[in-house]
Amino acid sequence: MKSLTSLLTKKVEEAFEKCGYSKELASVTVSDRPDLCQFQCNGALGGAKLYHKAPRMIAEDVVKVLSDDKELAKVEIAGAGFINIDISDEMLLGYINEVFDDVNIGVPQAEKEETIVLDYGGPNVAKPLHIGHLRAAVIGEALKRLVRATGRKAIADVHLGDWGLQMGLVMAELEVRHPDWEVFSDRFDAESFEGSIPLTADELNEVYPFASAKSKEDESFKARAKELTVELQNGEPRYTAIWKEIVKISVNDIKKNYDDLNVDFDYWYGESNADKYVPELLEALEKKDLMYESEGAMVVDVAKEDDKITVPPVIVKKSDGSSIYATTDLATIVQREKDFKPDGIWYVVDQRQSLHFTQVFRCAKKAEITDAGLEHLGFGTMNGADGKPYKTRDGGVMRLSLLFDTVYDAAMERVKESKFSAEEDKADVARKIAVATIKFGDLINHRAKDYIFDLDKFMAADGKTGSFLLYTVARVNSILKKVDEEKITAAASVFTDSERDLLLKIALSGEAYALAFKERAPNIVCENAYQLAQSFSKFYHDNHILTEEDEQKKNAWLRACVVLRKVIEKHLDILGIESVELM
Repeated sequence: MKSLTSLLTKKVEEAFEKCGYSKELASVTVSDRPDLCQFQCNGALGGAKLYHKAPRMIAEDVVKVLSDDKELAKVEIAGAGFINIDISDEMLLGYINEVFDDVNIGVPQAEKEETIVLDYGGPNVAKPLHIGHLRAAVIGEALKRLVRATGRKAIADVHLGDWGLQMGLVMAELEVRHPDWEVFSDRFDAESFEGSIPLTADELNEVYPFASAKSKEDESFKARAKELTVELQNGEPRYTAIWKEIVKISVNDIKKNYDDLNVDFDYWYGESNADKYVPELLEALEKKDLMYESEGAMVVDVAKEDDKITVPPVIVKKSDGSSIYATTDLATIVQREKDFKPDGIWYVVDQRQSLHFTQVFRCAKKAEITDAGLEHLGFGTMNGADGKPYKTRDGGVMRLSLLFDTVYDAAMERVKESKFSAEEDKADVARKIAVATIKFGDLINHRAKDYIFDLDKFMAADGKTGSFLLYTVARVNSILKKVDEEKITAAASVFTDSERDLLLKIALSGEAYALAFKERAPNIVCENAYQLAQSFSKFYHDNHILTEEDEQKKNAWLRACVVLRKVIEKHLDILGIESVELM
């Protein structure tokens, strides 16, 4: 369905044209002065030079035509020629009914088919997820859901780090610790190997940091790790077999963390999946005569004359013949172009990687390996109270599972005292509150900004928090449980200012979805959800819904509750947050 501003723009376009003015001047926007009007059009000011007339004279012509439109409650001129517009309650209620009946619940749909690949998550195999993985997962998941809500196809790829030196380090250390394993012994036979090793996720997660530290002190161990990395990348059966087991064990562990946060992926591809496309990448670079040798490595120049910073050449092949991140990222673009033919590829990755993506994107375009729009949607860091990246109490990097457990425990403490939740439901309610706390606390900030994680603030029952949104839905549920919801009909009138304000905010949610997609900014959905909840709180305070004796008023207010719940739950779904029945 069309947004309210697009419907009003159409009306104003017709009025401008009827008066002999260009319809290009007729754009209607939500008013930035809601105390004066609901909508505004500033086109008369832009028409002054075109038509050599005072903008107020142009506005007067247009307002005269619009004044006959019964769907507009107020059309008047302000200042030098601003056109202020209020819509009628009848038009507002009609639009609300359309939102309620709309299968997309008012989310504007794409005008043409589009496929967007979203690259987010980016965990490394053999390493536990830590606090630094949170934002990529939460922001990427919300963007994926937003893309789908707008009628586009979204393909989510976790893009595992499973092909670099960390794999060589892990295998080198396992080789030292478990020389008796069949995969490391002379008994190994690639054809008969059953593909299992006695390795747990906990041991695997301990091995990498140990091996990494060891490589900094033991040059021979580091050399062995590099040797194994090259062997793996060359397809040596022994190390391919153990690598497959490491990936399987690690991915199963990583999935549990993502499941806790309602985050999922369509594909669990890794850098290894792109490896077979490296020859095709190199062929494309050679065909364009883009590669040359530099200090033993093969590189591509991507600097531009107007660059404000130094943009170094992309290293495509290291001097030892192994691949690096740029190689696999470029090969992954080749793979995605073949598999999905995307219109866009969005990388939800720490903004500190911006130079890397500038290099990769420029190289991809020079090599003409994709026509897709390539976007790096960078994000800032989640910090502690000291303004530095969030740490454990002993100063270490906090595991993501520990953060979730900490928030869940705090949520459970609150839920335990609830008289509304049945005992068997309390664990599920606490989980949903924990997810809402973590996700909304993150997403309410623009992705490019750093923010401070404050558990008490993020779990507060009021303010810009996930708990406030869940509480709003629970409050609506408690009202509707006391009536026969099936007997609530479409409202015929608007009775109070707070009701009108709530309905208008619901009607304008489509504008928020559209802007959030345009800006790639889930915080806009968060802010709109909060504004809806706040407006409902005032509406609830001003109108005694269940005790109202006027049945027409009562029905209208109950209808507002039903619509509000449906729309706010749509916001929550896009954010990857589940609502609760009662709190």
